[in-house]
Amino acid sequence: MGGTTINAEGISYRELNEQVRAAASSGACEVTLVNVSGHRYIGAGLGAGPLITVHGVPGNDLGAFMNGAQVVVRGNAQDGVGNTMNAGRICVHGDAGDIIGYSMRGGKIFVRGSVGYRAGIHMKAYRDRQPTVVIGGSAADYLGEYMAGGVLVVLGLNAAGSSPVDEYVGTGMHGGTIYVRGELAPYQVGAALETSRLEARDWEGLSALLEEFARDVEWDAPRRLKREEFIKLAPTTARPYGTLYAY
Repeated sequence: MGGTTINAEGISYRELNEQVRAAASSGACEVTLVNVSGHRYIGAGLGAGPLITVHGVPGNDLGAFMNGAQVVVRGNAQDGVGNTMNAGRICVHGDAGDIIGYSMRGGKIFVRGSVGYRAGIHMKAYRDRQPTVVIGGSAADYLGEYMAGGVLVVLGLNAAGSSPVDEYVGTGMHGGTIYVRGELAPYQVGAALETSRLEARDWEGLSALLEEFARDVEWDAPRRLKREEFIKLAPTTARPYGTLYAY
């Protein structure tokens, strides 16, 4: 079956999502949503199916609990993109709000612009699933808070020489890896984290990921980025605050 276009103007988020699910169930290869304005839960819980293209600004929890679908946003997105996402791909061509990738367990989120607070909070790997978030711009405080697995990348393409992240990076982090393009002062980094320059194997994997990000967000300059521009953050312990608890 070919593509389907759904006009979101004047309908509730519930009705819009019912129409999206109906199109997916009917075998549509592509679903295009127009006039989206704060409609929540688009793509929530969907398995592998059509490519969903959103024109407008989707509301909170875009792709929540998603299990294999593909979503492209031709603009900005609000909070909670990819909340508890299991598999699939979300590509935002603009900016995104707070807590993107919250408790994400698999799949990929690519944001061409910047994001708000607590991106990647509670991200975790699950069996063979490795969640991945790439942010083209900058990220606000508490990036990767309590992160337990997966990969977070911040490129700072709009940072103009300043640090692309704010404070408390990796606070409570006990698994996974964060890559930041730019400098980090000690006060920006959470406890029990090790910062280092990238080894060859790190750069090999990151380079492939950047090529994929560039293709999806239609950015033509991934090869301009250099290995020496990046800092790697990784936890030194699985219990960074173990002495604070009684057990």
